[in-house]
Amino acid sequence: MKKINILYCFIILLCSSCNNNEAGVIEVVSAEEMQSLLSLDDVQLVDLRSEEDRFKQGYIINSQHVDYNSATFEQDIKDLDKTKPVALYCNSGKRSAECAQKLKDAGFVKIFDLRGGISEWKHKGKDIVKD
Repeated sequence: MKKINILYCFIILLCSSCNNNEAGVIEVVSAEEMQSLLSLDDVQLVDLRSEEDRFKQGYIINSQHVDYNSATFEQDIKDLDKTKPVALYCNSGKRSAECAQKLKDAGFVKIFDLRGGISEWKHKGKDIVKD
């Protein structure tokens, strides 16, 4: 099953790179596609919700926390590697869509946005961490 997920992820990356060779590609992905992407070593997973929401509702394992509404947001995204894919999620997808556009404008190469946010992730029965 893991081989199928890695193959599926490779196909997604290959197809998306064929569609657009310029920097700053945003791709909205399903929970299943996101789970496959997370098996890649170089994907930066970013949780854009508040600290309170993150720990109250749970979060996807190995995600970095960058609060979209914090005063340090602009600096926090500068700390990410522009050359590596970034996978974003929030609660429902609104903040992650806005952040994806900001990352594109800032020159990030490949951006994945989880459709429906962590709400959809949980609805699909995907694993979360609760502290």
